Amino acid sequence: MLDSALSIFRTGRNLARLMEGLGITLQISAAAVGLSLLLGIPAGLLMAGRRPLIPKLLRLYLEIIRVMPILVLLFLFYYSLSRFLNINLSAMTVSVLVFTLWGTAEMSDLVRGAVSSLPRHQWESGRALGLNEMQVSLYVVFPQIVRRLLPGIINLTTRMIKTTPFVFFINLPDLLKVGQQIVEVSGIRNPLSSVWVYGFIFAVYFAICYPISLLSRYLELRWQS
Repeated sequence: MLDSALSIFRTGRNLARLMEGLGITLQISAAAVGLSLLLGIPAGLLMAGRRPLIPKLLRLYLEIIRVMPILVLLFLFYYSLSRFLNINLSAMTVSVLVFTLWGTAEMSDLVRGAVSSLPRHQWESGRALGLNEMQVSLYVVFPQIVRRLLPGIINLTTRMIKTTPFVFFINLPDLLKVGQQIVEVSGIRNPLSSVWVYGFIFAVYFAICYPISLLSRYLELRWQS
């Protein structure tokens, strides 16, 4: 039985292709998380601000992204929007764009929650020192919310990695797509190929996501004590 499993990964470039698919998965996740941080933190600070219009608009954006399935967004951008705008968007570009839209919405809400949990006198003390709203956010509020945000950021990273297999449906050769292609080719001569290939994919995702989840839990418990 072990020989049956090893023969699949030794055939041609199957193992190398799976690793290339994993590389695409990690590239999408890393790019989306980085852009979500870059865009979500200022958006979250604006959501927690005192100007009524901007928080309402950002909240509307958040709710739209939350109720819309990721798969629908991928189809919308890849198959519909690119055709409507007459532009050619690659599957990789669409994947990063959609996951960034989702991640930015989630990140902004995390930041808003962290900022809202701070006592109001932190803002008032900064203003009393003559700082404007931006300076208060950068020098007073932001350093205090970093510790509150880090477990949430790590959790979002895990969710992002676990959700990337949806790019399978827009024909991006990520880890799952490559695995399916290998199963289709190997299934006739090796009936257990799906067990070994999908089991390998499960093990890879577990090996990546579980330590990240443990780190998030550890930081959360440590900083609460």
